[in-house]
Amino acid sequence: MSAAIAPSLPASEPPKLEKKPIKFSNLLLGAGLNLFEVTSLGQPLEVIKTTMAANRGDGFGAALGRIWNRGGVFGFYQGLIPWAWIEASTKGAVLLFVASEAEYYARAAGAGEFGGGIFGGVTGGVAQAYATMGFCTCMKTVEITKHKMASTGQKAPGTWATFMDIYRREGIRGINKGVNAVAIRQMTNWGSRFGLSRLAEQGIRDLTGKKEGEKLSAVEKITASALGGGLSAWNQPIEVIRVEMQSKKEDPNRPKKMTVGNTFKYIYETNGLKGLYRGVTPRIGLGVWQTVCMVAMGDMAKTYVEKLTGEAVTAKH
Repeated sequence: MSAAIAPSLPASEPPKLEKKPIKFSNLLLGAGLNLFEVTSLGQPLEVIKTTMAANRGDGFGAALGRIWNRGGVFGFYQGLIPWAWIEASTKGAVLLFVASEAEYYARAAGAGEFGGGIFGGVTGGVAQAYATMGFCTCMKTVEITKHKMASTGQKAPGTWATFMDIYRREGIRGINKGVNAVAIRQMTNWGSRFGLSRLAEQGIRDLTGKKEGEKLSAVEKITASALGGGLSAWNQPIEVIRVEMQSKKEDPNRPKKMTVGNTFKYIYETNGLKGLYRGVTPRIGLGVWQTVCMVAMGDMAKTYVEKLTGEAVTAKH
């Protein structure tokens, strides 16, 4: 009796990765999303977080009162124009472009969603820190933390006068003071946000029975991004160190030449472990909002643009 030979089944196709094309519209998308984020909830949360980190004896309510007394509603938008807008328009473009490219190549090399998200976020975060964020975060912090000179009868210098004064006295180093702390913050920020958001997305797929690579709904994307953004606030000590390095408050006990290491020691000795986490509550809110804007809205907007242009490039995993 001849044995029946079963027809061989075709090997299943490996999942395909979509590579976003390198084009100017991607940069505009990142800049636009970040401008929306900072102009809506981003800057008020940034001001609260920075005020609490700089005045570590203040609780949440005291920080709100301090900001209100400084300028009412407009006090919550201190540093928005021009520094936050400059930072947002440039860092958003750099982040979304670099992170998207780095995440794709990591996935193409065999990394999973979690690993690819971390690599993309870390790479994008470092790129934006050194390319655009150093002088912007420094100037925002200076504006939020500088002493009110009106109480002594002096006229407080304007935004550009303050910028030029720092440049004349300390040069480029002064304008970029704390940039290494910014880089550490950004690489841990966006590595956590992208990585944890992708991990949350995979968890949602497992719960809903969706296959890997299958698109999530808008609500599922936003939920995953909110989880990733909130959990990424674990690195708040780096943010407090960054604020302290860039602030202009007067304290004879502060190190004259501040580094990440001696600033950490100074904060811990003066305020303890609690001081290193001062401002973490608004930071969680800021992390959630930033991640929803830049990860969830970014993914959805890029998908929409691809559908309009039909220019998505595919590559086998």
